[in-house]
Amino acid sequence: MAGCVGCPTLAVAAWVTKSMLPVTIAFFTPPPVMQADNPMAVPTPPGAPSDAHAAAPQSAGTQPAPSASPAVPGRRAFLATGAGAALAAAGAAGYFLHQPGNDRRLVFATLHDAMGEAERLNAASVHALEPATAWTWAQTLVHCAQSIEYSLQGFPSPKSALFQNTLGAAAFKVFTLRGRMSHNLAEPIPGAPALDAQTTDPSAAMARLRQAVQDFALHTGALQPHFAYGALTRAQYEQAHAMHLANHLSAFDGRG
Repeated sequence: MAGCVGCPTLAVAAWVTKSMLPVTIAFFTPPPVMQADNPMAVPTPPGAPSDAHAAAPQSAGTQPAPSASPAVPGRRAFLATGAGAALAAAGAAGYFLHQPGNDRRLVFATLHDAMGEAERLNAASVHALEPATAWTWAQTLVHCAQSIEYSLQGFPSPKSALFQNTLGAAAFKVFTLRGRMSHNLAEPIPGAPALDAQTTDPSAAMARLRQAVQDFALHTGALQPHFAYGALTRAQYEQAHAMHLANHLSAFDGRG
C-alpha cells in the first residue's frame, strides 16, 4: 500500500476488490449440475437405482424433452447487483477523495496541533479560500465540533456495517497512510442538525469546538463507532479528528 499513497482511488478500489470478490463469487455461483456424466456430480449411494435405470424407457417416436433454458434472470440479477455496487463505490470515492482547489493541505498528528492552527486563524482576520469551501468560518467550526461530540455520544445516522467494513475502512486506511484526509467540505454529517447559514458568531462556534476537544481529552469510557469508518481505537479517533480538522482548516487562511 505504500506505493499507493499518491493514488488513493486505486488503493480503495484494490482493497475493496480483494475483500469483496471472494464473497461475491461464492454468493452468485450456482451449484453444480447433478448429472451422471458430470465429474462433479454427487455419487449415487450404494443400493440406490442409478439415473439410467430409474428413468423410464422412451417409446418409439417419443421426442426427448427439451433441456431447461439457462437461468437468465439470475445472471441479470448478478449484473444489476454488480452495477449497483460499482455506483456505490464510485459515489463513496467521490465523497472521500474529493480534493478542492486552493487547498493548503495542512497535516496534523494530534488534536492539540490542529487546535493550535484553529486558534491562530480565529485570532487573525480569517477568510475562506474560494472555491475550497462554501461554508463560513463559524459553520466550519460547528461542523468540526459536531464530529468530535458524536464520537462520544454516537452518530445520528451511521452508514451500514457493510459500508463501514469495506469502503469506510479502506478510505481510513488510505488517509492514515498518507497522513491526511480529503472529503467534500460542504457535506454535513448525516443526521446532524443543519448548519445555520446565518451563523456569524465565530466566538460561540470556537467555544463549542474547544469544549468538544476538552471533553474528548477527558473521556475515559468507550468511544462510539464513526459513522463511516466504524469502530476506531482512541489513537485512531484522535488521528481521524486531527485529519478532519486539518482538511477543513486548509480551506481558510488568516492575516494579522
